[in-house]
Formats: sequence, C-alpha cells, structure tokens
Amino acid sequence: MRAIRFHQPGGPEVLTVDEVADPVPTGDQLLINVTASGVNYADIERVAGVYDPPKVLPHILGGEVVGRTADGRRIAGLTRGGGGYATRAAVEAHHAVEVPDPIDDGQALAVLVQGLTAWHLLRSAARLTEGETVVVHAAAGGVGSLLVQLARHFGAGRVIAVASTPEKRELALKLGADVAIDADPDTYVDRVLAATGGAGADVVLDANAGPILAAAVEVLAPFGRVYSYGDAGNEGRGLVDPEKLAERNAAVGGFWIGPVLNRPEIFAGPVADMFGLITSGALNPLVSAEYPFDEVKRALTDMRERRTTGKVWLRI
Repeated sequence: MRAIRFHQPGGPEVLTVDEVADPVPTGDQLLINVTASGVNYADIERVAGVYDPPKVLPHILGGEVVGRTADGRRIAGLTRGGGGYATRAAVEAHHAVEVPDPIDDGQALAVLVQGLTAWHLLRSAARLTEGETVVVHAAAGGVGSLLVQLARHFGAGRVIAVASTPEKRELALKLGADVAIDADPDTYVDRVLAATGGAGADVVLDANAGPILAAAVEVLAPFGRVYSYGDAGNEGRGLVDPEKLAERNAAVGGFWIGPVLNRPEIFAGPVADMFGLITSGALNPLVSAEYPFDEVKRALTDMRERRTTGKVWLRI
C-alpha cells in the first residue's frame, strides 16, 4: 500500500510517499480501505518532534480515517499512534463509528478529533449551562467553528467569536456567533467587556495560549471558567495568579483529547450525536478544500501558515 511517512524530524518537507506492507489487524481491530484522512495541527508538531514523537522511525503520520471495511460498511475511526495517512489502516472497533450516507468524508473527519474536542470542552470540561456567555478563540478554525455552533446548540445565551481577520470574523457570524471581535491581545479585554455589557464571560475557550490566554482571565464573570486546549501561537501558557481567580471565584483549566480517547464509553456517543446534528442540518462542520494524497506537504504547510479554515483533509 501507499503511505505518507517521515524518516527524520522536521517540517512538512521531510514527508515522503512510500510503498509499505499492509497493516495486519489484531484483536478487535478493523481493516479499513481508506478514502480520506484527516489532518490535524498535532500532525505538524509530531513531524517536528515537539509533540508525542514516535519512538521508531520511519513513521506513518495521521490518526483519522474514513473508508470501508471488507464487508462494505462505511466507517470513520481513529488510528491510535499513527497510520492514518495511508491507503489502508487498522482501527480499533471501539474507536470506529458507522457514517450515515448523507455525510461526506470531510464532514465525518471533522467530528472525530476536532468535534470530540469541541463537544467535551463544552460538556465535560467547562460544563456549559443554559444562558451562559461563551467566548471562542480561533473561532474560524476546525475546533473553533464547531465550538461556536455547539455552544449555541447547547443553550449558550451569547456566543462571542474571536478571530484574526475580517473574513474569519464574518464566517464566525454566519456560523451563529452573536458578535465577532479582533484577536489583538492589546484590545481584547476592552472588546470582550464591551460585547458583554461589562458583565464578562462565563466560559472562555482558548487554542492560542500566549498573551490572549492571559487576557482571558481578565474578562471572566464571577464563577467564570477559562479552558486552554492548545498553544497554536507557540508562546506558552504562562502562569496564572490564584489571587486573581479568587477575586472572581473563577477557574482556569486545561483540556487534551487523549484522556477522552482512552475512555471508549465517551467516544462513540458524541460522534453519533454529531452525525445526527449534521444530518438534521443543526451542525455544519467547516470543511477546508480537500488536498490530493500526493500534496500532503502543501496541506501541512498551509495549515501551519494559517491559510486554512475548518477541517483539512487528504483524499486518498
């Protein structure tokens, strides 16, 4: 089979398309004939060697696939530890969900890692309650665009989108945000407080870290929560003064999808629910243009340079 691998750490330029042996399923694994593979920012960091680097090289990149089993079932699933950027992949049965026919490959991929992240940020981490005000950073990204829509679906009273360009802010408004503001950390506090009438936000969800994460603490309402789930700006998460939190009975937390994937009972249900929301028209995953398999370097470069919006994926 054909697979995309890297033989040494580096940027997207180190990726190669190689001929390798088919995976051999073990235990309850399913062998998938892959039609599409999802691209995530973690893939860029894994190639660079800064996030969960593989113990053995060369390594097949990728963790999300859509395809068909030998008996014809259309499956979306996760390949833990890599192996998704390939024409065939082995998927654990408990990390596989059947895909309804109306949902295309890009939409199905969007609700795996990114959809589960958005779902559990709102439900399991921040524990959003009806009527609360939610601020979503990077609101036009793969996770952010789903957060905007799911926050509205879960009963948020007000959704404030934060994005870096006018085009991305307009997109967030179309997805259901009430207000969209610039991501400049120097004006962030004033803009959020203005958008909330001075009341502040109940929930802030951040993927960027750096100065805007520090500023988010300043806009929290009493009992407000900030959740950090990424460091896309590579500026670090910094330290938070507990005194500032105590003044508002506020909290700062972190979120990573890994522990969710280790609990199969909270994987399939949310994915199936999001498939249902897509089919009913209540959820519209933002899907970037697909990239051909052989143009994986361009796909990862475009994502790294923030030229993409929504889910990035490879057509196998």
